Amino acid sequence: MTLRRALDALYDGAGYVAALFLIGTLVFVLIGISGRLMDFHVPGTDAYAGYCMAAAGFLALAHTLKRGEHIRVTLVVEHLSARPRRVLERVALGVATSLSALFAFYGVRLAFQSWQFNDISTANDATPLWLPQLAMAAGTLVLAIAVADEFVAELRGRRRHGGADAAVHSE
Repeated sequence: MTLRRALDALYDGAGYVAALFLIGTLVFVLIGISGRLMDFHVPGTDAYAGYCMAAAGFLALAHTLKRGEHIRVTLVVEHLSARPRRVLERVALGVATSLSALFAFYGVRLAFQSWQFNDISTANDATPLWLPQLAMAAGTLVLAIAVADEFVAELRGRRRHGGADAAVHSE
């Protein structure tokens, strides 16, 4: 398997897991609503719905980036000629790579420290916090890899840019 296919599989896999966590959010919300309507209580459904929603958001970051669906402000870039645009893209991706690497480092560190200190949720579910934080750590780590991938592709001149209507792409 080539590196390109492995990276694309990583981004797609994170996207699929994010979708599963979205389904988990739906399930926990429906259990909570059903419980209120039918007079039974399942403790922790609100907290677990929140954990699933956060996991879905973080795990979808890289997949969304690689599909060109992140919001980009192209007000300046669209008015530049080729060379200044390339320089600005490289600077922006270099900064984004650094910031996403820091985000990943501190996300992993937070989950590790929560595990180390046996930090638990203050909600009635008393979940060890490192469990939901693992999804955040994994999502930020995959995002850092994806941003670095974009940066390297830009440096090599192999990065695909959206067309003129990419900034207004919506449905």
